[in-house]
Amino acid sequence: MKGMMMWGLQQILSPVLLCAPLFIFAGGLMSESGIARSLLDYVDSFVGRIRGGLGVVAAVSCAIIGAISGSGLTGLAATGPILIPRMAERGYPRGYAAALVTDSSILGLLIPPSVVMVIYGWVTETSILACFLSTLIPGLMITFLFSVINIILARKFPLVMDPELPPAERRADKRKKFRAALPALLMPVIILGGIYGGIMTPTEAAAVAVVYSIPLGFWVYKGLTWSNFFRVTKDSASAVGTILLMIFCSLMLSQTYVMLQVPQEIVKTLFGVTESKVLLLILINFMLFFLGMIVNDITGVILVAPLLLPLVVAIGVHPVQFAAIIGVNLAMGGVTPPYASILYLGMRIGKVEFLDILKPAMTFILLGYVPVVFLVSFFPELSLFLPRVMGLLK
Repeated sequence: MKGMMMWGLQQILSPVLLCAPLFIFAGGLMSESGIARSLLDYVDSFVGRIRGGLGVVAAVSCAIIGAISGSGLTGLAATGPILIPRMAERGYPRGYAAALVTDSSILGLLIPPSVVMVIYGWVTETSILACFLSTLIPGLMITFLFSVINIILARKFPLVMDPELPPAERRADKRKKFRAALPALLMPVIILGGIYGGIMTPTEAAAVAVVYSIPLGFWVYKGLTWSNFFRVTKDSASAVGTILLMIFCSLMLSQTYVMLQVPQEIVKTLFGVTESKVLLLILINFMLFFLGMIVNDITGVILVAPLLLPLVVAIGVHPVQFAAIIGVNLAMGGVTPPYASILYLGMRIGKVEFLDILKPAMTFILLGYVPVVFLVSFFPELSLFLPRVMGLLK
């Protein structure tokens, strides 16, 4: 037991893990600073006057914010209080608006940099940069599907549309909103450009995100005050403390699995049932989805990644592809009851009842997420193409 505790402590002290709390802190600063509002206004200038366009703004904005914060909860906290009332004012049912924003917010788990992918890469000793890229195409596909589904469903709502502006005024409005959003838009460019350009490690990029967010929040968008800055710092510290304690306990359990040779027994048992790669991948997807329904994403990764990695490697699945499979499934489970912490936060922010948000939320999951889960599982290039292009895989 003492050996396991020392091993877990060494893992927690790894410099790679430091980028997770830094991204959480950066996300908290972003949600208070006014960055999210400027991004929403800029995206709205392109599609806001299309019928159903405000729903597209929700999906696209959450994808952009996901590229900054790496967290579904942060994305929801940043966009929900702005978007849900705005959508309700335009004629969207409030439960539908809360469901769309909530489901879109979990794109933060897929659009890099993602805290979940940091944890996966750290636990499985896989390239974190490759893991980041593995979920980018799936995340963009889900963003596109959500936008299309929303435009189709929005036809039946009595939406109030903004009056069409003359071309000159429309161009002026876009320029004005672009200038306002430019500092915020530069944030993912700096973070991702620094990581993939080899200028910064993920941990250094997370630190840069924090340093960049502070002056942006205080002096550019002026949403940060000393009061909410200290509140964000306190909340982030509490969240990080909880996560690290959870990681430490989960690591001990994971190490126990290894000592008892549980992964090898799982491989042996499942191969005793079937050796079909298709059936095994379907079973693994059901297992991951069920896990996401009962635990949070970080706990799920720590518990399952080392447990199932020998199995997926044995059936010819690359560890980077498995990162995408596990990321999409756990993201989907995060808005599926009974655990569904992100869904319940969406209910609270949207001020809606459970039954009002459940049906539209599950509609987006079934039509937007489930197809991508199977595509990622059975078409490896969706998750491996970008890492190969970047030279991260052979």
